Amino acid sequence: MSVKIYHNPRCSKSRQTLELLKANSVEPEIIEYLETPPTAEELDSVLRLLGMEPRDLMRKKEAEYTTAGLDNPDLDRAALIQGMVANPRVIERPIVLANGKAAVGRPPESVLAII
Repeated sequence: MSVKIYHNPRCSKSRQTLELLKANSVEPEIIEYLETPPTAEELDSVLRLLGMEPRDLMRKKEAEYTTAGLDNPDLDRAALIQGMVANPRVIERPIVLANGKAAVGRPPESVLAII
């Protein structure tokens, strides 16, 4: 089983989710998305797997959300995704991909449904 986690080691929920995966004998591919942001295509695919729109996966309290203009209601899906790629700090975390499915680890236990 191939499992990926979009991970921020400074985030407690991300660390808890990674620990939970390992406790369930899962050794995921760890993608530190602040260092290696997903491409627009990858992010679009993740959003589709999650059944979410870009704003649903954004951390609106991050300074970058407003400074990058992502709060502009006129931005379309493609522009929002590009904004997320350019400002990965606004992407909610952690995101786990497994078995053709995706889950946001908030709470961490939510990822158990896809592994």
